[in-house]
Amino acid sequence: MAAFINRILLIFLILQNRCMCHESALSLLKRHQQSPWGFNSDCSKSSHPEISPDSPNFKLEVRMPGVTPLMSDSYFCTYVPVPPGQKSYIVDFKPHANMDTAHHMLLFGCRLPATNEDYWDCGNRYGTCLREAAIMYAWARNAPPTQLPADVAFRVGGNTGINYIVLQVHYGDVTAFRDNHKDCSGVTLQMTFLKQPLIAGIYLLMSANAVIPPNEKVVNADIACAYKQTTIHPFAFRTHTHQLGQVVSGYRVRDGKWTLIGRQSPQLPQAFYHVENSMDIEYGDTIAARCVFTGKGRTTVTRIGQTSKDEMCNLYIMYYMDSKHAKPYMYCMQEGNPELFKHIPPEANIPIPFSPNMAMHGHHADEEQLNVNEILQQPKGEEEVVLDQVPHVEEVVNWPGGELKLGQVSGVALDSKNNLVIFHRGNHVWDENSFDRKHIYQPQGIGPIPYNTILTLDPASAEVLNAVGVNTFYLPHGVSTDKNDNFWVTDVALHQVYKLESNGDRLLVLGQAFQPGSDKNHFCKPTDVAVDPLTSNFYVSDGYCNSRIIQFSPEGKFIMQWGEESSPSEIPKPGQFFIPHSLAFVPALGQLCVADRENGRIQCFTAQSGEFLREIRHPEFGERLFAVSYTPNNGGQLYAINGETLVGRGVPVQGFVLNFTTGELLDIFKPSKQKFLMPHDIVAADDKTVFVGDIQASRVWKFIPAEKAEHRSVKKAGPGIELHEIDATETLIEAEIETKLRSPDVMEKHKSKSVLKQSSTAVSPVLITLLLIIPIVMLVGIGVFIHWRKGKLYGEDADSKLESKQSSGGILGRLGGKNSRGLNLGNFFASHRGYSRKGFDRLSTEGSDQEKDDEEGTDSDIDECSAPPLPPPSTS
Repeated sequence: MAAFINRILLIFLILQNRCMCHESALSLLKRHQQSPWGFNSDCSKSSHPEISPDSPNFKLEVRMPGVTPLMSDSYFCTYVPVPPGQKSYIVDFKPHANMDTAHHMLLFGCRLPATNEDYWDCGNRYGTCLREAAIMYAWARNAPPTQLPADVAFRVGGNTGINYIVLQVHYGDVTAFRDNHKDCSGVTLQMTFLKQPLIAGIYLLMSANAVIPPNEKVVNADIACAYKQTTIHPFAFRTHTHQLGQVVSGYRVRDGKWTLIGRQSPQLPQAFYHVENSMDIEYGDTIAARCVFTGKGRTTVTRIGQTSKDEMCNLYIMYYMDSKHAKPYMYCMQEGNPELFKHIPPEANIPIPFSPNMAMHGHHADEEQLNVNEILQQPKGEEEVVLDQVPHVEEVVNWPGGELKLGQVSGVALDSKNNLVIFHRGNHVWDENSFDRKHIYQPQGIGPIPYNTILTLDPASAEVLNAVGVNTFYLPHGVSTDKNDNFWVTDVALHQVYKLESNGDRLLVLGQAFQPGSDKNHFCKPTDVAVDPLTSNFYVSDGYCNSRIIQFSPEGKFIMQWGEESSPSEIPKPGQFFIPHSLAFVPALGQLCVADRENGRIQCFTAQSGEFLREIRHPEFGERLFAVSYTPNNGGQLYAINGETLVGRGVPVQGFVLNFTTGELLDIFKPSKQKFLMPHDIVAADDKTVFVGDIQASRVWKFIPAEKAEHRSVKKAGPGIELHEIDATETLIEAEIETKLRSPDVMEKHKSKSVLKQSSTAVSPVLITLLLIIPIVMLVGIGVFIHWRKGKLYGEDADSKLESKQSSGGILGRLGGKNSRGLNLGNFFASHRGYSRKGFDRLSTEGSDQEKDDEEGTDSDIDECSAPPLPPPSTS
């Protein structure tokens, strides 16, 4: 019965949010129509569909609105909405481009574009789409255009998740613009409202863990997956690598026979090329691909990644299938079995020669993303030299060792001596019982955390140098320090901000204990503090229920505030926040940068006035960006950490190094042997040492530049090898498991296991054997009993019903917590619940990426709240 109710609720949510998706598209279309583009006279084509009431067929022009690029290798994007409210079909593409002007053009389908500007620089400032981007067309100079077979169409609009078409144009050589003329390159889409019998889609094969040693002559990256869907018919393919790629080949393997789908040099224009031989791929076939690389000319290990110093191995197969069973996007990231690839045709190992004037110059400005079906842009060619000068950041394995016992690590900071400061929650956790609907902390009766919650560690040895904060805090969150090594911390349960001396004495307390609010004297789950070392003014990000930044005097007097809550149904505007989660102060410039968590971006402001200066967003961030830190080295760098998409397959969880001045992505890093579980805060030292606090893992990760790592005594699997484990299926399963944060009893069990492990060396082998056998016998007995009970309760279909129940519960468990923001259903759900500034009344949903429970839920407890048996939304 419970499973049936869960299914009904889930179906209701899906239908409700689909409606909200239509509203979102209509509202954006209305805004778009109210501010039409000012096309140059040479670009007079309308960006709106030319729809006749007498015909279901129409055209949609996707053109650049008269742009003049000033630099070679520039990437510009623009967008148009598809007709909202119903499905339509793209049946043909007609390119409009001058080969002397445009190097290549790509079309992407998006739920929302990266920005609502008329056009934008999508090689540096933004990507193409706000979230996932689905490639559907490619035109390149000296390459054939994409053509759809008869009766084949891309399905857009309605509930497809594609509400906008984004055009990206790469301008390779700008000498053609010496006369300052305006460019109107683009594509005319031939469309219809008539349902098409065959639907086009993309199957992406992508290597996630290839490693190319320096000066290695030949390195293969193999990918293969068993195909388990309805029959598809490949008709075009596109290869993609960076500069080291020699040839990419794709095959169908059936009954041991390899049939070529497509083979091409990735150094040629990366358009879609036609599949020469008609074929199909059926259930049970294997789809396989090989990328051949060379490490010649490289002095360091090259890994799979998004920057120009990294490599990629992608093969896009464009296919069609029957509309009744259509799946528009599928992918494979599984490493190929060496036994299988012993039989790959020899042609797959032979590089394809090409003329230099046919080469894909500038192709390293990457449009591909490690995330499935998401496209991203890469820095310009001339920046590659700069990127190669930035050392890769690598994990210090086995740091800090097994002696340091922590609760949920919510914050990390550095003092004036670069000692590490950790703020953790001891035996307290943020779960679905922590807050009521008005954000009032419920388990006040258990008292404060009976452990020292602020620890100062030697950054090298992890020795605890100082420990304070016992019996003070309930749910620690952010921590920072000032020039006098005072601690500035926030507590989301108390709704307070503390300034403490290094000995733990209170110097200043702001906010009323356990009383949320939004006026000058109250906070609502404040998240972080940043202090201006020159004026001693400090800034508070407030927070989970108030979307604002507050400036105070050194004495704690309110000066000003700025910010408002963004609408998830619209592109977030400057100064709007969806959980301002972390702060970084830039002393030399007097700027304050904010990790706008659920909007997946960094916003920087003039600290004194709150004036918006710029936004930093990269598709690699994904939907969520948890924390940001600043260091002045190398002219100023930002360090950031993202978070996992709660439902669906998102980008990898990883850390980022950014050029502060340009916002360019310099490096991406993650643990070498394990994975981030739920990184929550980040801090970097001037010597480029980076610390990441992980709430789910209850630990701190340490990273140092590779140039230092080479001299460590710790031996790794290979020189500079980093394991990239981003299998999408595993990630989705682990995302469900990882939301179950540690409760006190669970922590107690872990302690018991630790004691057992330590004492086991003195136990006889016989006793050890008995201890191992007894639990196995008990588990077998329990399993037999459960199987018998399922048979009684559910009958013959017990297994399938139980599986359905568990799967529904996994999602509804997220809903059952608190936070609308706790559930992020990406491209499937779109709802949002806000709170008034007076009384925090829950507002109606308006089509966002979050879902809120109308029963005892609190807002935004996204990544930190959860409790067995159902995994609620993670909050932090």
